[in-house]
Amino acid sequence: MLAATALRLDAAEATGKIVREYDLKAAFLFNFTHFVEWPPEAFTDNDAPIVIGILGDDPFGPVLDRIIEGETIRNRKLVIKRSRRIQDLKACHVLFISKSEKGRIGQILTSLDGTSVFTIGEVEGFARRGGITNLFLQGNKVRFEINVEAAKRKGLKVNAQLLALGTVVGPQTAKEIN
Repeated sequence: MLAATALRLDAAEATGKIVREYDLKAAFLFNFTHFVEWPPEAFTDNDAPIVIGILGDDPFGPVLDRIIEGETIRNRKLVIKRSRRIQDLKACHVLFISKSEKGRIGQILTSLDGTSVFTIGEVEGFARRGGITNLFLQGNKVRFEINVEAAKRKGLKVNAQLLALGTVVGPQTAKEIN
């Protein structure tokens, strides 16, 4: 599905439409929900929605709302919750941590210990610092890194198809930090 999104976006670019960076990233957020399985205890009941949280400044505007409108994943509706406080978003299933929170990344990730939140950032080194997925630009394309070990610690199962499309990274070693 991510490959299909990339193809559609390439086609849009070829026809002269300008595709904004955050339109692409919004599509990635939605598509990630197809490739991640949460443990049953991550949901309050069988009808509970998959909640996508946006922490900090919202760079997506109404685009993400339009993408998920009417969509379901494994019979669960998708909803979006926005906040500037991590306390309001700890029960989310997917959490996009905006660049505006760059100075608090470590604190935010620590506060999510013991949760099954699939974290997505856009700050260099996010996945190596304990986040699960980092979105970044390479040329004019959106790419992603994924930290499988961080996902496993949260009880999340990431589909091999998703792993094949991104770059798998691990935690930083002391040598890499220095």
